[in-house]
Amino acid sequence: MAALDEKEYTKSFDLTIWKRLLPLLSNFKLAFFWMLVFNLATAVMDVVIPLFQQYAIKDFIQQNTLTGLIPYALAYLVAILIQSLCVVAFGRNSMHIEMYVGRDLRQALFCHLQTLSLSFYNVTPVGYLIARVMSDTNRIASMLAWNLTDILWSLFYVGGTFLAMLLLNWKLALVVILIVPVLAILTGYFQKRILHWNRKVRKLNSKITGAFNEGIAGAKTSKTLVVEEKSITSFREVTGAMWHAGIRAARLNAIYIPLAVFCSSLAVAVVLLQGGDLVVEQALDIATLSVFATYAVGIFEPIQLTAANIAEFISIQASIERVTDLLAQQPTVVDSPQVCARYGDLFQPKPENWEPLVGDIQFQDVSFRYPDGGDWVLEHFNLHILAGTTVAIVGETGAGKSTLVNLACRFFEPTKGRILIDGVDYRQRSQLWLHSNIGYVLQNPHLFSGSVRENIRYGRLDATDEEVEAAARAVSAHKVVAKLEKGWDSDVGEEGQRLSTGEKQLISFARAVLANPRIFVLDEATSSIDTQTERDIQQAIDHLLQDRTSFLIAHRLSTIRKADLILVVRDGKIVEQGTHWELLEQGGYYHHLYSKQFAQEQAAKVFGPEDA
Repeated sequence: MAALDEKEYTKSFDLTIWKRLLPLLSNFKLAFFWMLVFNLATAVMDVVIPLFQQYAIKDFIQQNTLTGLIPYALAYLVAILIQSLCVVAFGRNSMHIEMYVGRDLRQALFCHLQTLSLSFYNVTPVGYLIARVMSDTNRIASMLAWNLTDILWSLFYVGGTFLAMLLLNWKLALVVILIVPVLAILTGYFQKRILHWNRKVRKLNSKITGAFNEGIAGAKTSKTLVVEEKSITSFREVTGAMWHAGIRAARLNAIYIPLAVFCSSLAVAVVLLQGGDLVVEQALDIATLSVFATYAVGIFEPIQLTAANIAEFISIQASIERVTDLLAQQPTVVDSPQVCARYGDLFQPKPENWEPLVGDIQFQDVSFRYPDGGDWVLEHFNLHILAGTTVAIVGETGAGKSTLVNLACRFFEPTKGRILIDGVDYRQRSQLWLHSNIGYVLQNPHLFSGSVRENIRYGRLDATDEEVEAAARAVSAHKVVAKLEKGWDSDVGEEGQRLSTGEKQLISFARAVLANPRIFVLDEATSSIDTQTERDIQQAIDHLLQDRTSFLIAHRLSTIRKADLILVVRDGKIVEQGTHWELLEQGGYYHHLYSKQFAQEQAAKVFGPEDA
């Protein structure tokens, strides 16, 4: 997925990609209609206004009279006013399109992301998603609002200008028209190369931003590892590459712009030369020649603008493809239509139809491998967890301890076999029904921006302040609050950055307690809590887990001695299961892990944690 984010998009204009965007723009048909109308009206006025110049020369200057000047001035003023109103109207309309299309695209992406399964987030970088939701949607909205407006105006204006010139004098009009293909070829050649180097500049600028951010965020690590020189060298390489790409783009612009101006000047010169001869021959009047010169000067900028916008359109196809591909992603775990009809879905739940969850979980001949393929993680696995049972899952880092929990919580579904909750295949109930009855405390908990009180209340949004504070006291999280300047109303910062990892875990634990779930999952939940704090909350944990089905993914084996069942995971397989004492008596892998960790803990007590 990361490779998709970094690929160079070079495909030429592809209508099928643009068709993907049409369903997302169905609410803006009227806005695009008015865009067409206002641009046509503006282009017509831009073509008509130079004709006032012809009239003024012919009827006032050549006739040496001011008769009829006031009606002329009023007509000219009305024309200017209409032109100005058209510009204001299409500007407001384009701004409306940019703001509302961008908003709707972002909302559509964000809502769709809420429906995707855990497997999608396991393989998709957060940076990729943020770029799609923010950067790509902004580019698409801006392109539809302004680049499309420019193209429409340019087409209408160029077409109207050619028509006006042909009506005024078709021979002189052909002279100007013959120069247009030369400029079109020149523009197409240079714009393709300028766009190529500008893309490189944007891509390298993103790398520089990332490197700059990494350099600041990782400053402490860089200093402790003494790698400042390497960081500076890498940064210089990226900035040097951007400088080189920028210089190439600037050189091409420096060649292209004078050539385009030369073509425009050449057109004016040819018009004046040929037109002058026609004036001398009295085949053309000076007023018409003046209008032709104005048209010749004005017609080439829209052609250049159109070429540049078409190149930008081709570039933006990549953004459209990425956004529509993301919207086309389907969740791997979905409720059937029958289940949605009875229990509701994520956005329109029907909690009045939800059965009470007791917590009896049964794995029946379950085999599982991850959606992206690979080896079987579980094969023909059977296990019956009675309601109220505490199940501990242990194993070394990366052994696959979370797989069983993810299956039980229906973040993934069995590849083969089935899982029953309270005797019913959990695919016959809604995901929201199950997830609303799960309290999950992660090893690296996520807190939302806001106060401590607000973060705990996410466990149950209708909870009172007293219930929030009671949940915090139950797990000693109130001790964290006591240290903060504003107490319960203290802001935790983005992702809880103003708190330590241990403090965030306590807040996360209080949030899960407030939810009062039937199933608890503690994923290394006390790994970042000091020993004293762990003792404070261990008694509360024992009380809270009573009569609830619980999964403990444990790092410290000493915390799971009281578990009703311990599952030992190694290389993605369950190799042993039983109680703490049963597994020690077996003298197997669990005995090895426990003895090793026990020895390390004893050494830490004698020599200190660093020497141990």
